[in-house]
Amino acid sequence: MNPGAKTASPASPKRAAPKSARRRSREIALQGLYQWLISGEDAGVIDAHMQDQEGFGACDKAHFDALLHGCIHEAADLDGVLAAHVDRATQELSPVEHAVLMIGAYELKHCMDVPYKVAINEAVELAKSFGGTDGHKYVNGVLDKAAADLRPAEVAALRKRAR
Repeated sequence: MNPGAKTASPASPKRAAPKSARRRSREIALQGLYQWLISGEDAGVIDAHMQDQEGFGACDKAHFDALLHGCIHEAADLDGVLAAHVDRATQELSPVEHAVLMIGAYELKHCMDVPYKVAINEAVELAKSFGGTDGHKYVNGVLDKAAADLRPAEVAALRKRAR
């Protein structure tokens, strides 16, 4: 064994990259949408509750507002987009996966500054953090298909470049 060689210790913790303000806004919006899907509470009440959550100050407030209020306001339209790609009624989905899919569909539909692959990846990361064991795979498949409907030119261009 080389005494000067550096080896990683199995006990060395991996440091997670700091979360971006947008990621934090998605996480808090997800929690608010979950609450809305479960309780049907008024969006203003949920918004106020979410703003009291730890870490809210580090989020992108404008993006949080757009996601929470946009998803609630457009819930029927977003469910319509998702309905073409899910295997059951959206109301039968886990509330976490439903909320993640709503956020992903909203970003695909309205946040053109977010590349479609990033919107999908962020939704997958939310599902990994908050959803069931393989929920992220379901979210990925549904949003990949929805992206082709919502951003056909962007999806086609990326797929053409990948060939």
